[in-house]
Amino acid sequence: MANEHEAANMAHDAGAVAAEAAGHAAESAGMPQLDFSTFGNQIFWLLVTLVVIYWVLSRIALPRIAAVLADRQGTIAGDLAAAEDYKLKAKDAEAAYEKALADARAQAQKIVGEARAEIQKELDVATAKADAEISARAAESEARITEIRAGALEAVEAVARDTAAEIVSALGGKADATALAEAVGARLKG
Repeated sequence: MANEHEAANMAHDAGAVAAEAAGHAAESAGMPQLDFSTFGNQIFWLLVTLVVIYWVLSRIALPRIAAVLADRQGTIAGDLAAAEDYKLKAKDAEAAYEKALADARAQAQKIVGEARAEIQKELDVATAKADAEISARAAESEARITEIRAGALEAVEAVARDTAAEIVSALGGKADATALAEAVGARLKG
């Protein structure tokens, strides 16, 4: 019986070794995804997983992404409209600035023209006044010069008569006052 028992143990051991070898052979046969016996199960779970991913994407993720993209597009469109509005306002402001600048220049030219005309009027009045003063002084000077000339001629005539009388007396003669006056007068006249 010991042999039988030994034979049974050996058979049992051989069966265990064979089962273990078969298990190792199944493991080393390749990737479990390529095991044809599990294809049905794998296809089922693949479909379940794809349906879940599609549902999550279509119900949760894609609407959020679409909302963010729509919000961004709305913000961009609003910013572009605001930029165009600001551009128009800037052009209007520039036109108003140019008009105000042109008006200010025209006003400045008008003020300068008025000031120039006023200064010219004052200058003309001052020139006329100065011309009148110069003419009055020139007339006054001419009158004085005429008086001085007349006085000088009388003085020259008197000096000439006195000198002629002295010369005649020095030469030993007696000078007649009327004859001397006539001789000096004739000589002075030319």
